[in-house]
Amino acid sequence: MVRLKDIAAVTGVSIMTVSKALRDAPDVSAATKARITQVARQMGYVPDSTAQGLRTRTTKLFGLVISSTTNPIFARILFAIEERAAELGYDLLLAHTQNLIEREETCIRRFLSRRVDGFFISPVYRMEPEAKVYQELLARRTPVVLLGSPAPFCNGFVSVQFEEMAASSAVTQHLLGLGHRRIAFLTGPLTAPWAQERLEGYRRALREAGADVDDRLVFQAGGTIEDGAKATLQLVNEGCDATAIQAVNDLVAIGCANTLMSQGVRVPQDVSIAGFGNVLLAEHCRVPLTTVRQPKYRLGIAAVEAMLQLLRGQRPEPKRLPAELLIRASTAPPPSSPPG
Repeated sequence: MVRLKDIAAVTGVSIMTVSKALRDAPDVSAATKARITQVARQMGYVPDSTAQGLRTRTTKLFGLVISSTTNPIFARILFAIEERAAELGYDLLLAHTQNLIEREETCIRRFLSRRVDGFFISPVYRMEPEAKVYQELLARRTPVVLLGSPAPFCNGFVSVQFEEMAASSAVTQHLLGLGHRRIAFLTGPLTAPWAQERLEGYRRALREAGADVDDRLVFQAGGTIEDGAKATLQLVNEGCDATAIQAVNDLVAIGCANTLMSQGVRVPQDVSIAGFGNVLLAEHCRVPLTTVRQPKYRLGIAAVEAMLQLLRGQRPEPKRLPAELLIRASTAPPPSSPPG
C-alpha cells in the first residue's frame, strides 16, 4: 500500500506538502502539484476515503433505497442519480426493499451506520400515519429526497415526483375522445398515493365529460404483469361490458392485453387498452401500448439538485414533473357492439 510518506520520499518534499498537493490546496504551486500528482499516479496511490471522511465529516456517499431494480421505472432514475452524483464526486450505495416495511427499515439503518451524506428513498407505502425510521431521519436532520409522492408518514421530507392526476386524466380524455363511454380502470396498490392520484384522474375526466363514474368498472390490480392478468380475468368473469381498459401502469396493461388476446379478444379492434409510465416493453408489445411518458432521467437529476440544496442548508420546494400522453396502436374507436 502506497502511503504519503512514500510519495514524499520520491518527490523530495514533506509529507504535509504531498497531502496539500493531493487535496489541491491553494498554497502549493501548480508545478509542484503536477509533479506530486504524477508520481502518486505512477506509484498507484489510492486516497483513504475513510480518513478523508474523518477530516471533513463527510463520506461522499449517498444511499439510494428503492423497491427493486427489476421495476423498469427505476432504471433511468438510477442512471441519472448515479451519473450526476459521480460528477459531483459522490458514490452511490444501493439497497432494495422489495416493498417490505421491515426490509426498508433495515436498509435505511444500514446506510445510517455507513454515515451516508444523504438518502434518496422511494418509500414503502403504508396506512399508518407515522413510521419510526422516518421519525429517526427527521430527528437526525439527515438530508432525504423522496422519489415519488409523499404520504402522511413521510411528508416531512422534500419530494420530487411525476404529475400523476393530470396525466391519468389525459389518458381517459383520449379514450373518451375516441368515443368510449364504458372505460374500465385497473387500479394499483391501495396505500400508494401515485395509484390513488391516477384513479382520481380517471374519475375526474369522466365527471368533466358528463360520463358515468361506475365503481363496478374499477378493478383492484397492483403493479405487475401478473397482477394485470388476474384483474383482467376478474373483469372477464364478471361480464364487464367495457370497450376500453385503462391500467394504472404499463406492466398491468401488458398483463391485461396478454390475457385478453390469449382468449381471442383483439386489441384495439374489440377493446382498447392504455397504460402509464412508458417502460421500454410498452413500445415493443405485440400491440404497441398507448401510455404516458414520464421524464424519469429528469426526475433523477432533479432529485440530486434537491439534495445539493439540502446539503447547503437550504429547503428546496417539492417538484412535480409533467408527463406526456403517447398514442400508439392499442387504442382506437370502440366497436359497433361491445365484445363478448
